[in-house]
Amino acid sequence: MTASLGSLLPFLLPGLVLIAAGVILLWLRGTIRDVVILGAPLLVLALVWILPDGQAPGIHWLGYELVPFRSDSLARLFGTVFSIMAFAGGLFGLRQERRAETPIAFMYAGSAIGVVFAGDLITVFVFWELMAVCSTLVIWIAGADARRAGQRYIVIHLLGGVLLMAGITGHIADTGSIAFGAMKADSPAHWLILAGFLLNAGSWPVSAWLPDAYPRASWSGTVFLSAFTTKTAVLVLWRGFPGEEVLIWIGLVMVFYGIIYAILENDMRRILAYSIINQVGFMVTGIGIGSEMALNGAAAHAFVHIVYKALLLMSAGSVMLMTGRTKCTELGGLFRTMPLTTICGIIGALSISAFPLTSGFVAKSMIVDGAAEGHLAVVWFLLTAASAGVFLHAGIKFPWFVFFQKDSGLRPPDPPWTMRWSMILLSFICIGLGVYPAPLYAMLPFAVDFAPYTGAHVVSQLQLLLFSGLAFFLMLGWLRRTETITLDVDWLWRRGGPAVIRRLDGDPGRSPVPLVARGRAAVERALRAIYQHHGPAGTLARSWPTGSMAFWAVVMLSAYLIIYYL
Repeated sequence: MTASLGSLLPFLLPGLVLIAAGVILLWLRGTIRDVVILGAPLLVLALVWILPDGQAPGIHWLGYELVPFRSDSLARLFGTVFSIMAFAGGLFGLRQERRAETPIAFMYAGSAIGVVFAGDLITVFVFWELMAVCSTLVIWIAGADARRAGQRYIVIHLLGGVLLMAGITGHIADTGSIAFGAMKADSPAHWLILAGFLLNAGSWPVSAWLPDAYPRASWSGTVFLSAFTTKTAVLVLWRGFPGEEVLIWIGLVMVFYGIIYAILENDMRRILAYSIINQVGFMVTGIGIGSEMALNGAAAHAFVHIVYKALLLMSAGSVMLMTGRTKCTELGGLFRTMPLTTICGIIGALSISAFPLTSGFVAKSMIVDGAAEGHLAVVWFLLTAASAGVFLHAGIKFPWFVFFQKDSGLRPPDPPWTMRWSMILLSFICIGLGVYPAPLYAMLPFAVDFAPYTGAHVVSQLQLLLFSGLAFFLMLGWLRRTETITLDVDWLWRRGGPAVIRRLDGDPGRSPVPLVARGRAAVERALRAIYQHHGPAGTLARSWPTGSMAFWAVVMLSAYLIIYYL
């Protein structure tokens, strides 16, 4: 890195550039605002590719060396797709009436890019927490209905931040280093770091924050939310815990958890939110396998998933904006008047299902093949079965119930041109990478020795999708949604916990649990006694005469001497 570039780097950090653009956008109006919304992500994308590999000169802080910028192939891969998503999300939400949403979303995206290029744990933590705050604001901006979901969201993510900070502190105490690299879950500190990362990834049993909060955001805000938090967690898991076997089983639980709840769900955006958990489960499993093939697959799958998931949520957001409805039971027949949205939604659905000639086919299969190469027969079988489940809930269920099935009587047009062009852009990427995956493979961390379009691979995948589609239509009567509410693990803290607290938080004399009542009364008496002596008007808070102070000082010293010599 040249000296001149090194001196300019603090001002050229890709994440900080996008955060600065978000701050500036809060004060801009008119055409100049649109130019910055579309231009800032492109500038960041250029920086991602212009800045060379290696790390910037460190910043000395409290005896440690912070590394705010470290670029390599993995960072460039995630920086590229995050920049693309900031551009596509900005274009999609260009006419969003809530004018603060896109600026805050840019700060959110910039924080995620800051984590991508961070070379030390302290920098990771700072951008990690900024990402949590900004993503919460993106949810809250949607209005009053999103406030409570946003509150639950920030509580969960602050808990994750506490776990992460505790783990980082323990790691520094154990090693004396803040460098961020591969580690093993072999100490309490590293387990805490792993738990903090997994919480943001949407790992069970605290996955429910994702389908609880994301669908509450606006039609454009959900697109941003789908791209950054969980995939940033995938990145740090990739860097921090590659080959950690426990991640295989955690990932598999996420895979099937997401499938089951997506099949049960009626709201189209909650279907896609549960699908995020399912897809991230594939990536976590690949990281746990830990071979070069599986790690390449996890990174490639993260890239293409960000694109096709955003495309699916853009099509769902377009339907939501133009109809005001999100439940599958209230939709159907929209292909008649929303043909472009329907086509783009189908492309996203085929991509997430790993249909040949789409981006999902050339990426997800690397993880499955990684399991086969590692002789993990059970993992290979479960991932293959899960691939059929993905087609069932996201590949067929979402487009069928939203755009086809019955005629709902709704006749909305396609959304405004900015939204249409954004969907066309992401559709082009899904098809382009599916037909010609070489640019994606060239960005991966390890050399790629994988040919997706072999006869056996294509035929087996088509057979899998064919039988999955047949099963869907055979079970259509059972899968047709009704007005239901899906209970998730978050019932424990959304309903069960508060109900218990309200029941116990009554008059001690009327408490249903006598032991709790007596304990509460005892605590209250102790607090009153402490306040009586230590409060503002208590005995120990009064001013004592100088003579009394001297007398008691002599008494205490004498007692100390007697005890010492005895």
